[in-house]
Parts: sequence; structure tokens; C-alpha cells
Amino acid sequence: MNTLIEKISDVNDLILQGKALEAFETYYHDDVIMQENDHAACVGKSLNREREKAFFDAIEEFKCAKPLKVTIGEQTTMVEWELHYVHKEYGEKRYSQVAVQEWREGKIIKEKFYYGS
Repeated sequence: MNTLIEKISDVNDLILQGKALEAFETYYHDDVIMQENDHAACVGKSLNREREKAFFDAIEEFKCAKPLKVTIGEQTTMVEWELHYVHKEYGEKRYSQVAVQEWREGKIIKEKFYYGS
């Protein structure tokens, strides 16, 4: 699996199968930086793993996760998602989100999520 379209398609497929943490382990760089909107960035795979695990552990019901659009550029991918779930802390959430991934050495080195409040 060499091309970005193949890699981001596999990431999306794993998320749709409920295997987001498996996608994280497979496709994210050890030095990954992840950020939501303008919040402080979270640096490193270990800290981001904890953050991702805490988020998914708090999901009470996943109603919908659907990639709407995928864009591929030079070492960059972008995915627009439709998301709908019930979260222990945030309640029922339904929104669109754009995830922008920068790739290095075949892995996601930086990912930023853009969504409304």
C-alpha cells in the first residue's frame, strides 16, 4: 500500500469498522501532532493514544460516521466526515468535521480537525 489514497482509504475503512485505535497504531507516526480547531496541540503518539482512547471509551452510542469527501495533495490528505454519536460527557453530538493529515515516512505526522462548536 504505497499511495496516499490507499492509505487514507484504509484509515477510513478501519474507522468505519469501529477500529479507529487500530488505524491510529498502524498509520500514525511516533512524533504525531494532533490538534482540534485552535486548541493546544497534543504532541507524541503516547499522549495522543491516551486522548484518543479516552474519547472512544466515552462513546455510549455511535450512530453514524461517514466520510463525505476525500482530497489528496502532495503529502496531504483531507477527509470531510459526518459524525453522530452519544458521548458520556458531551451528550448527543451531530456535526461535520474536516480532518487534515500531513504525511511523512508513510505515516500521519500531523492531523488537525476543523469543526463548529
